[in-house]
Amino acid sequence: MKDLKATIRLPQAVALYIASVLGAGILIIPGISAEIAGPAAIIAWGTMAILVIPMALTMAFLSQKYPDKGGVSHFVTLAFGERIGAIVGWFFLMSVPIGAPVVALTGSGYVSSAFGLNKNWNIILAIIILVIALIINYIGMHIAGKIEVIVIVTIIGVLVLSIIGAVPNVDLNNFTPFMPNGISSIGKASTILLWCFIGWEAVSHLSSEFVNPKRDTILATIIAAIIVGGLYFGIAFVTIGTKSYGSNIEASLVKIIVDVIRVKGGAVIGLTSYIICLATAISYIGAASRVAYSLSEKKFAPKIMGQLSSKYKTPIGGLGFLAVCFMVIIGIYSFELISLSKLIEIPNATFTFTYLAGCAAGIALFRKGKYKFIVSLISLIITSVGTLFIGWPLLYPLLIILVFRIVNRKRI
Repeated sequence: MKDLKATIRLPQAVALYIASVLGAGILIIPGISAEIAGPAAIIAWGTMAILVIPMALTMAFLSQKYPDKGGVSHFVTLAFGERIGAIVGWFFLMSVPIGAPVVALTGSGYVSSAFGLNKNWNIILAIIILVIALIINYIGMHIAGKIEVIVIVTIIGVLVLSIIGAVPNVDLNNFTPFMPNGISSIGKASTILLWCFIGWEAVSHLSSEFVNPKRDTILATIIAAIIVGGLYFGIAFVTIGTKSYGSNIEASLVKIIVDVIRVKGGAVIGLTSYIICLATAISYIGAASRVAYSLSEKKFAPKIMGQLSSKYKTPIGGLGFLAVCFMVIIGIYSFELISLSKLIEIPNATFTFTYLAGCAAGIALFRKGKYKFIVSLISLIITSVGTLFIGWPLLYPLLIILVFRIVNRKRI
């Protein structure tokens, strides 16, 4: 098969990393964490902003040394064999058909709420996000990367403006009592925040398309980690300092923007959320389509999923597979067969196990490199904490394993 074209440079790499990690959670999680732990939630945010560094660097180290469209699946294959690697590849691949529609529905939900639109419009706007993301990835990462840069700069601009503008309204009295719900509340808040910082594994699937992976992988990761950590901490600080939470924690950032920009906060936050979710969808759809291509190349997925566009040299087979899956998930949601809150939980398990496997691969592959081994071990421990709270969605990866074993029984 022809390989994918390397077109991703440093600015695009930074934007892709930020888009993969910085989701719509920034709009509501600061308020939720403050409600759980009070002002002490700032400790949880600060701690996670630091702990995210080894998590991000683990994926960066692996992507730098073993750049491949298979991403985490490729790393796991090198460490533990092709069958386990293929299963992990399917974990990630089958996370996106559910995760991307959830992201799209979240963004469209904010817009619909802001402008008083009904559920039909909510679904239409979600479909628009998915279609745009599919088209951009079909044209190629050189276009997707440039669009991501514009989108991410816009998002950062709005958030930074909100933080700076809110600082004069911060009242230090709002930080007392500092720990009203006890020290255990910080741990509880940290568990929720963990999901705001996972996403570094997505760009690993695009590492083979970096123009200069040896230099840009680590540099882009560090820049993105600093920006993401800073934005999360800044929003959390002003949310607590202005006490923009409480009775309506989901509108905490809306209140901040209203006070700062002096415009209709709902409209601004709705459009900002929509753009954030579009950026996330572009990044994850691009990554998943590469995984489909890689799995097909290794004969762990149908041959059609490995087709490349003759014009753009992009994985059109993987994009087609995702498009079909998106129609199914949107259809299930449209007919109210499952709620969005339940839909959100399902891919958490496969995303978590994908990351967990990647960290384990880092430990195996870097066992002779002291620094990289320690970073991978810390990342594994942090991610392992999240597996303790998966619950019933654990059935999803178990189902994937079962289907995989049945379909590939002759190779196992």
